[in-house]
Amino acid sequence: MFDRLFSSSMKEADWDVIIVGAGPTGGRTATHLSSLGHRVLLLEEHSEIGRPFQCAGLVTPKALDEVGIYDSVLEEVDGARIHGPNGTLVPVGTDGKLRTYVVCRKKFDQGIVQQAMESGASLWLNSQPLSANISQDIVSLKVDTDGKEVDLTCKLLIGCDGAHSWTRRYFKMGRPKEMMIGFQVEVLGYKGVERWLDMYSGLEIAPGFFAWVIPSGFGSHRIGIWSTPDRLQGRSVEQCYEGLIQHPLWRERFAGIKEIARFCGPIPSGMVKKSVGNRVMLLGDAAGMAKPTTGGGISPGFKQIKGILQPLSKAITEDNLSEKNLKKITSKHFNSMKKDQDKARALRNLLVSDVSDKELDGHFENFARPDVLELINKIGDIEKPVPLGMALVKKVPAFRMLALKAGTRLIFR
Repeated sequence: MFDRLFSSSMKEADWDVIIVGAGPTGGRTATHLSSLGHRVLLLEEHSEIGRPFQCAGLVTPKALDEVGIYDSVLEEVDGARIHGPNGTLVPVGTDGKLRTYVVCRKKFDQGIVQQAMESGASLWLNSQPLSANISQDIVSLKVDTDGKEVDLTCKLLIGCDGAHSWTRRYFKMGRPKEMMIGFQVEVLGYKGVERWLDMYSGLEIAPGFFAWVIPSGFGSHRIGIWSTPDRLQGRSVEQCYEGLIQHPLWRERFAGIKEIARFCGPIPSGMVKKSVGNRVMLLGDAAGMAKPTTGGGISPGFKQIKGILQPLSKAITEDNLSEKNLKKITSKHFNSMKKDQDKARALRNLLVSDVSDKELDGHFENFARPDVLELINKIGDIEKPVPLGMALVKKVPAFRMLALKAGTRLIFR
C-alpha cells in the first residue's frame, strides 16, 4: 500500500502542508489535517516506516485508544517495580489493573501512517529536504527523493523530524533544553515478573535518571539506560548498562540473558524557544516535547497537534500562516505544555536527578512507606507526573521540607 500511494503522488508539486518525518507525531498530524480536507504530503527519509526505532515502546491507554492500533500491542503492563540504589523496592501499580501498553513500534508507526494515507495524505519514502525558502506567500522546498532532486511548494511546513530535526536546525529555531542519551538492548532470558516492568536507579547505573527493563512479548525484554552527558562524566551509556547487569544486587536476574539487538539515540526534552516561524512549525521530538520523567514523546506529540487543530486548519484554509498568527494559535496551548514539562523536570531533579545515592536511598525509604505507596498508587499516572510530585512534596513531610529547603518556587506556581 505504501509503494502504491508513493508512486501515485509523485507528480504533485504543490501542497497545503508538507510534514517532514513520518513517525507517530508526523503521521497523526497528517491524519488530522488531511481529514479536514487539506492536501498533505509526508516526507520520510528512510525506506520503511518504523525503522530504525529508538524508543522503549510504551504507549499509554489514552494514546492507544486515540489511534486504535491494538494489533501492535506486545504486552500489557500493570505496574513498575522501582528499585533504589541499595535495593529498596517501591512497587507502583496493581495486579490486573492496566497501566500502559508495550507495542511493536514498527506496527504502531505503520498503522498511524496508514491512517494518514487512508485520510487522503500522501507519503514519499527515501525523501528528505535539502533546502527551503520561505516568502510571504509560500514555502519553496528542494527535496531529494530516491536520489532525484524535486522542487515542491506548500503553504505550511511542519517539522516532525525527531531529535536532530533538519527543520529546527535549518530555520535556527533553538535547541531542546535537555538532550539525553538513550541506550537499549533487546534480550531473552531476563528473570522478571509477568505484566510488571523493573526500574533501577543509582549513579553507577543511570546517573540522575533510571534504567528500565520492559517485557516486550514472546519472552523478550527491553533493557534501557538514559542519562545526560554532564552526569555521565566521561562514561558511556554502554558502560552503565554493564554496571546494571553485573550489579551484585541484581545480576542474578540478568544471568544468562541473550542479546538480540542494540539501539542508541537521543531523547530531546524541553520545548525549544521558537516552535513556530513564518509558515513553519515544530511538533513532537523536533520541538523538544519528550517527557523529562520518562523520555516518552508519543503522547506529548499527539496532545500538541490536537490542542491547536481547529484554528490551525482555519489558518491553512485562509492562508494566514504568518509567524504572528501561528504564535496566536499555539501560544496558550504550547505554553501550558511547557509549564507542565518544566514542573515535571523540577520535581524530577528535586527527588531523583540532583541527589546523591545516599539521599536517593532516603527518598526510596520514604516512597516505600505504606501511606506513601497508597498515595502513589492513588494519584500516580505515567501521563501526569506533576500531580503526583506535587502531592508528595505537599503531603509527605520529608519531601515538603526538602522542597522548601531547595527553594523550588517553580513547583508551587
